[in-house]
This record gives sequence, structure tokens and C-alpha cells, in this order.
Amino acid sequence: MGDQFHQDLNPPSCDEAAISYPAQHVLLVTITRAKKMNTTNQKLNWQLDAVWKWFDDEPSLRVAIITGEGTKAFCAGSDLIEIEAAQKNKDRPWESVNPPSASAGLARRFGKKPVLVAVNGIALGGGFEIVLNSDIAIASPAAQFSLPEPSVGVYAWSGGLPRLVRNLGMQAASDIALTGRRISAQEALDLRLITAISKSPESCLRETIEKAKQVAAISPDGIIVTRAALREAWETGSVERAFQITHEAYFEKLMKSANSQEGLSAFREKRKPNWTGSKL
Repeated sequence: MGDQFHQDLNPPSCDEAAISYPAQHVLLVTITRAKKMNTTNQKLNWQLDAVWKWFDDEPSLRVAIITGEGTKAFCAGSDLIEIEAAQKNKDRPWESVNPPSASAGLARRFGKKPVLVAVNGIALGGGFEIVLNSDIAIASPAAQFSLPEPSVGVYAWSGGLPRLVRNLGMQAASDIALTGRRISAQEALDLRLITAISKSPESCLRETIEKAKQVAAISPDGIIVTRAALREAWETGSVERAFQITHEAYFEKLMKSANSQEGLSAFREKRKPNWTGSKL
């Protein structure tokens, strides 16, 4: 997929994730551990953390998608078999360092550019935490979501619990997190934890790519600043302070940017803008 786009790019290597370009300005990352339910481990987390940093710095790319290989799982969280093995063979293995961005380099990522999620199957533990921190998530009708960590004696360590509370409130978040129950794609949509449900399991990735193309068609500078404003409002207690942080950091640079000048000129001239790579 995507052989015709961005062939000259040189992303960081990933042992168990495939990188492709399904549309112009769009990066697709596919976790390729289908036999292990597309779980992640420390090595993959670090490798994907490097991919997302590279993506943010690559001017030809504007939006990314992450999905899982196969039809059963998007991501079933951390590889518990590997964690148990480390627990038996190491002193204090839980102190092993994962990237600050956590599961798949995404669950706690702030980043600069948007990452969409094509939830092609179950999203458990860290997989659900990736969805909770994504910009847009489109799920297969067969997708299911859960934070089952307490059932195996641990807890959701990738930042999903506070994000779940922020999105739903304490009672609804507790009903999901304290029971470990699985919620359907429809319930996730009703709770506004995902953006949409695809028409079929087979069309999930295709529909997510179409959504990514919509994002990629807009000014890359405008998208970066708009996303920053949305995320700052989510993270910051004061709405006014969230506005101030983004406005002070970006407004002057945005208004001086080539894309800002191009967008305003294109509007006046009633033509389609010709965007260039962001330098923000």
C-alpha cells in the first residue's frame, strides 16, 4: 500500500511495525504482531516513539494513522507473557524504562501532528489507552474496548485512567475501569470515546484513510495550531489559560508563515491553496 507516495523518505526502523504511505502526506503504521494480538513491548514502544518524533519533523507528512495487522486485534496492550518472564528473571523489572509516550509511543504522546486510529479489532489495556489519547478514532463494528489490567493484578499504566475520567466523569469511568468489562463499538460511540463506526470490519482502515485525507488537505500549519489548542484545553484546568498558552506560543509564528499567507491569498483569489510543509 502506498508505494506511489513518499518513496524517498527514510523513517526509523521498526522490527514489528510496517510503515507505508496510503495517500499523499499520510503515514500509516501497522503493528505486525498479529499472532500475539498486536501487543506491544518495551522495544516496540521505543521504536514507535522514534517514528512519531520523525513524523512530527518530516515536512511532507501531515497526518498519520495507526492500526493492527489482521482482523482480530487492533492492540491487546502490553505483552503480559514478556512482562511475567521479566518479573521472574529480573530484580524489580517494573523499573524498566519505557518512553514517556508509553504504549506504541502514543498513549501519552502530546506531539505536534494528528494521529488517527483505525481500530480494526479489540483494543485492550494499552491498546484502549492509545485510542483514548488519539485525535480521531474510527472503529470496526466488531471492535471491543477494555482496561482489564486489575484482573491480572496490575493497572493501566499508560495514562488511560485520567483520560477516561476526563472524557466520561468519575462514575462512568469507574464502571469501565473497576469491572474490566468490555464495551462494544456502539457503546464506545455512544460515550463519545470514538469518532465513528465503519460500515464494515473490512472498510475500517479505508474509511480512516479517507478521514486522514480530509485532514491532509487543510493547511498543515493551521492543523498543528488547531490541534495544539484542542489538546491544551483538554490538559489545562482553566479554559482561558489553555487559550493563552496556545495563542502565545503559536499565533505570531502562524500569521507570519507561508501557509497563512497562501491561505488568505487563495481565499481572495477564489482558488485552491497550494500548501507547503509546515515550519512551525
